[in-house]
Amino acid sequence: MDIVLLFPGQGSQKPGMGKDLVEAFPEARAVFDRADEVLGAPLSRLCFDGPAEELTLTHNAQPALLAHGAALWAVARERIANRVRAAAGHSLGEFTAHHAASTLPLDGALRIVRRRGELMYETGVERPGAMAAILGTLQQPIESVCDQASKDAGLVVPANYNTPDQVVISGEIDGVERAMALAKEAGAKRAMRLNVSGAFHSPLMRSAEAGLTEVLATTQVADPRFPVYANVDATAVTTAASARDHLIRQLTKPVRWSDEASALARDFPSALFVEMGPGTVLVGLMKKIAPSVKTASCGTVAEVEQLTGLVAS
Repeated sequence: MDIVLLFPGQGSQKPGMGKDLVEAFPEARAVFDRADEVLGAPLSRLCFDGPAEELTLTHNAQPALLAHGAALWAVARERIANRVRAAAGHSLGEFTAHHAASTLPLDGALRIVRRRGELMYETGVERPGAMAAILGTLQQPIESVCDQASKDAGLVVPANYNTPDQVVISGEIDGVERAMALAKEAGAKRAMRLNVSGAFHSPLMRSAEAGLTEVLATTQVADPRFPVYANVDATAVTTAASARDHLIRQLTKPVRWSDEASALARDFPSALFVEMGPGTVLVGLMKKIAPSVKTASCGTVAEVEQLTGLVAS
């Protein structure tokens, strides 16, 4: 059985994540202990006990999700590594996917995503922005809606193409509000603001690029051991240079998850798509984008055991 790994992005974090893993598996405990040491902060305690408001902060949520994904991979690696054919991650999750592919070492990946979260938060403070989810089929392309809203009120662009009928927009606050209104006029079932600290995956994040480039330049980056499909253009990344480039471009470019998931389903139609993280967000998106593929969740001890049994059967 071939396996494709999927790693979730910011928003999937929740207090309690990883607690059962460290109690059951020494490999998971070693990852969280190392995360605390590398970051010089009690990240593990925040993951296990919260509070949710602190865990949700961008500079905490990103390393927390990476640590959780890395802990899961440390536990599952010996059981499934020889079956993994590719990986992908949504936004922050793309960094976790590259750690699983040995592109990024654990220490480096933790430092990078902590800095990425800080840069994104700081940029959001310097240039306030907003994001909103647009649900439903529109009578005109979301790009046209954003273009009109940008002319009317302020810069706004598509940020996450999650499924054909679920897009997230990002940009200046007035632009996002105007685009929400225009989207409803164009037939959107819902248009709702998201609780985020900035206009992620939009040109408003441009000033964060230099800092991310700098931290990536000081981190050892290797060729991935298996392809990691990229958010920016849905291509299979197979070299260290391409990994660096795509991870930097991702800051200001939209996450083309629908195209990415479709490409993975096309290239690995018979694989088991396994979401490595808390929750089932990506499994849910996968079922909407490519309903014929097999999926599984792997975020708890029970799910690790279920996956092991599934692979062994």
